[in-house]
Amino acid sequence: MGFYQFKRSQKIPATIDEVWDFISSPANLKEITPDYMGFDITSEDLPEKMYPGMIISYIVKPLLGIPTTWVTEITKVTDKAYFIDEQRVGPYKLWHHQHFIEPIAGGVLMCDIVSYQPPFGILGSIMNSLVIRKKLKEIFDYRVQALNKRFGEFK
Repeated sequence: MGFYQFKRSQKIPATIDEVWDFISSPANLKEITPDYMGFDITSEDLPEKMYPGMIISYIVKPLLGIPTTWVTEITKVTDKAYFIDEQRVGPYKLWHHQHFIEPIAGGVLMCDIVSYQPPFGILGSIMNSLVIRKKLKEIFDYRVQALNKRFGEFK
């Protein structure tokens, strides 16, 4: 049963306040998720900003257009520095996603670390090498493009 990490960094030409305001709002998740994922937040009355203990439920269609319920909890938040979301219900045996931002010359460095474990033991490990890792890369590649579109490309 495999345990994996996926890491991605992106430089964004914006202020720490602008980036934090965007990424800490659950309403913006759809904008940085590929349309084919069929991502829809099903939680009602979400606040504008996340907070520790916040539960967010979604419907996603990660494979073959099959709708899947995904529930995450925001477990830690440090204003304008980082937050962590963890899966409570969903397709993974373990999902722990750390989002870090820090000011740099000319903007913000955003770093993500996704620690995950697919279900189904050895079959999950095989699926990771064949599909899951590539799908994560594709999703984060899309997010880079979406953030570049929103904030501009870092020069």
